Amino acid sequence: MGKFIGKYDITVDEQLIKEFVDTAKEEAKKNDVGALKQCFNSIDLTTLNATDTLTQAKQMAEKVSNFTNVYNDLPNVAAICVYPALINTLRENLTDKNVSIAAVTAGFPASQTFTEVKVRESVLAVEAGADEVDIVISLGRFLEKNYQFVYDEIAEIKRAVGTKHVKVILETGAIKNLQLICTASLIAMEAGADFIKTSTGKFYDAATPEAVCVMCMAIADYNAKNRRQVGIKPSGGIVTTYDALIYYNIVKLVLGNYWLNNKLFRIGASRLANNLLTDIVGLETAYF
Repeated sequence: MGKFIGKYDITVDEQLIKEFVDTAKEEAKKNDVGALKQCFNSIDLTTLNATDTLTQAKQMAEKVSNFTNVYNDLPNVAAICVYPALINTLRENLTDKNVSIAAVTAGFPASQTFTEVKVRESVLAVEAGADEVDIVISLGRFLEKNYQFVYDEIAEIKRAVGTKHVKVILETGAIKNLQLICTASLIAMEAGADFIKTSTGKFYDAATPEAVCVMCMAIADYNAKNRRQVGIKPSGGIVTTYDALIYYNIVKLVLGNYWLNNKLFRIGASRLANNLLTDIVGLETAYF
């Protein structure tokens, strides 16, 4: 584990992070309609409640499928993210093939189960029709600095699901320390993560601009050394248009325009979509 960590500079420049975040917050005030549309197209529309029903999943799939019929000049969301029990219903009712199905697996949200269970659940989700799986690092092992275990587990899940995207949740609100967030990001990417993600939204603090900035810096460093693009997914407590634009601008400032598409940038949210849509329609109407 030390071998690959030694390739990277994990020293966090807190002043530089502050400058990036302050600039991103200023840029977010501009409310640019093009940026809002990209944020909307980057949403993983999420419902992760114990009370979610098959009927609700069907209705969600139908609503997303019909979106471009109602708003034919707007891009649809990137994905729908659910618990594994709802995958089949989504697959049967989702007709927009540009929208992916993501499932939370591997003992989500606490990740406190056997590695074998995590791997099998992830494989079953893919077999049921998931295009992507969102997993949580073994947080307890990470906090005990058992980085090899964390790496091996992510790598095993990634091998098991093959070409399907694995989004690795760091639960940054529990880690808190920015240098440790950088370390967790690098471990996940070295293990094969296709995306790194901030939070489950179930425990601890949610996404913060500072955490996302550090994660983007880690992605930039990883890409420079390995020539593999890894995506970033802020998630947890992102509700307002302004919040979404802060994260959009952090990605733009740190990683550049190349990352501003839903292949490399996602926002995990349940309530954000309607707020973005209201503002996009309002801004476009104001032009005429």
